[in-house]
Amino acid sequence: MRRRFDQLDEVWPAGLGKRLGAMVYDGLLVLAIWIGITTAHVAWVRLVLELPPEAVGAGMAQVLSLRLALALSAYAFFTFFWTRGGMTLGMQAWRLRVQTDDGCSITWSQSLVRYLVAWVSLAALGLGYWWILFDAQKRSWSDIASGTRVVVVPKASR
Repeated sequence: MRRRFDQLDEVWPAGLGKRLGAMVYDGLLVLAIWIGITTAHVAWVRLVLELPPEAVGAGMAQVLSLRLALALSAYAFFTFFWTRGGMTLGMQAWRLRVQTDDGCSITWSQSLVRYLVAWVSLAALGLGYWWILFDAQKRSWSDIASGTRVVVVPKASR
């Protein structure tokens, strides 16, 4: 169920600096998840499949299954946070939120588009994120493709 956010008049488009800060933070969290998944994958290959150490990572099935597990775990991480409250842990630290243009939480399909286009943006030497500097609404390629935007939320009043 989509959630409508409040304080929509008090948010403004997020710039490149804040987004990069959140990406570094989230990147470290995803890296920790990937280390755990890789450890579990190696343990599975060694203990359950009983392959010798020199055979770990040698087969195409092992390589593809690990890559698929890593990609799906990163997608699950981002989608879980984006669809629930619009903020990953890194985005919370930088007071950023992803939302639709009308101020609601994004859908699973929008998060899939954001995730896939983010990889394309990074593969293009970050051009999809440098685009923020030239777009009048400070949108990245992920924002444009998914019909979303990243905003800075005001500090919580005490």
